Amino acid sequence: MNPFTYERARTPAEAASAAVRNPGARFIAGGTNLLDLMKLQIETPAHLIDVNALALNKIEAIPEGGLRIGALVRNTDLASDERVRRDYAVLSRAISAGASGQIRNKATTAGNLLQRTRCPYFYDTAQPCNKRTPGSGCSAIGGVTRALAVVGASNSCIATHPSDMAVAMRALDATVETVKPDGSTRRIPIAEFYRLPGDTPQIETALEGGEIITAVTLPPPAGGAQIYRKVRDRASYAFALVSVAAVVQRDGTGRVALGGVAHKPWRVEKAEAELPRGAKVAMAAIMADARPTRDNAFKVALAERTLASVLAEAKV
Repeated sequence: MNPFTYERARTPAEAASAAVRNPGARFIAGGTNLLDLMKLQIETPAHLIDVNALALNKIEAIPEGGLRIGALVRNTDLASDERVRRDYAVLSRAISAGASGQIRNKATTAGNLLQRTRCPYFYDTAQPCNKRTPGSGCSAIGGVTRALAVVGASNSCIATHPSDMAVAMRALDATVETVKPDGSTRRIPIAEFYRLPGDTPQIETALEGGEIITAVTLPPPAGGAQIYRKVRDRASYAFALVSVAAVVQRDGTGRVALGGVAHKPWRVEKAEAELPRGAKVAMAAIMADARPTRDNAFKVALAERTLASVLAEAKV
């Protein structure tokens, strides 16, 4: 691990300002993703800004009827919160499907959303990777692609976003709240928070330099059946091959977001009008722009079957 300097921030604005003063700095809370990448020499920040002292670890009701989740709320606490389990069950279930109990005890809300979108070639520093070294090429293209993206990819990157929580947040229409270095605030709909790779796969979110997440807000409960179904190679501690986060109403209408298939949580709102017609029709619309490889073409059929299972459960 490379040498680095370290400081503790006391306010979000102070943390954001410190990030601007120290180019290449990183915020650290649970560190469950960042520290791994630092040990592998993939992330080499010269300065770490510890944000654990910020008062951002509460889950609070908001006047509009939803919840505000502090950026430092640990995944375990969020998944077990009574209000989340009752009104946003898809979120609780998605978090519980992620990583391991030990990691969920350390991982934070903001940290989970900001996990690097990655693949095995990203971890191998002997291989070219446009995320690690922009312009160097993508070793995954033409390589082993079984677990990689089938939709929303580009000629620069075909990695998939690893978060389970983010998929549920996308289905729930969450909003990300931030503070910039000048102290101004911003609200970013999660639909606009993640970027597709295009020609700049190293830029994964809409955050600007030094901008820090302070909270995520959920709208008033949508009701309906809320289900998260994750299909993976191992029973635990594995990223999704395909996951489905769904909020389905009695009339068959609803919202669906997919994980494991794209560079970001994948939701196509206009395709949701097809949900009452069944999984096959709906998934054909959701995957209309899919470009699978020979290795991962099975994901398209797997996504359809997973959605069919979710819709069947929602009708019970």
